[in-house]
Amino acid sequence: MKHIASLVFLSLYFSFTSFGQTTLGDAEKELTQKLCDCISGLDMDQISEKTAANKAFMDCFTQQTNLVVKMAEERGADITDRAAMRELGVGIGKNLLNINCPNYVVLSTRMAENASGENTGTTEGKLKRIDTKDFNYFVMTDLDNNEKSFIWLRQFPGSEQFMNVTGKTKNEKVRIGWREIEVFIPSAKNYYKIKEVVSLELF
Repeated sequence: MKHIASLVFLSLYFSFTSFGQTTLGDAEKELTQKLCDCISGLDMDQISEKTAANKAFMDCFTQQTNLVVKMAEERGADITDRAAMRELGVGIGKNLLNINCPNYVVLSTRMAENASGENTGTTEGKLKRIDTKDFNYFVMTDLDNNEKSFIWLRQFPGSEQFMNVTGKTKNEKVRIGWREIEVFIPSAKNYYKIKEVVSLELF
């Protein structure tokens, strides 16, 4: 079952599929809730880097092996079929996001930390506005009241709700997952490092 757990994480972070709500079977509902209960109970202050995050997620996931098998049966999926298990992983990731499972976005971001040599992280604060320039930028004030900007380049889970929003927002509390990328800025005639949004959670 270890490869299924890996697929859940990879599906969340790199597939960028639609995260709309769907009707769940009984086993899928129970699995989603039990995974969320386990993840929500984690002490995130003790999980500060990738190895610990991976272990924490795997521990939660492997406790529910029987429900994973039942969920596969509900979906008519063959647990020996890697493609089918990847689709099951996508479903689990969607479900955890759809119920706004506490700690899930943070844990996933930490699992991704330096996965391919990238600088990644999360920033919490209040969303002030969405600026429209060459691309859209989420502008927030962090917990130290510093204003920070994050570029919206690609689809990320939940991005659809912001597609028609520009200008000032409701000053909502937000947690942004990001990765640092280097881009060429024509007006400055130089390369600069900026933070790209990969996840955004209102809470």
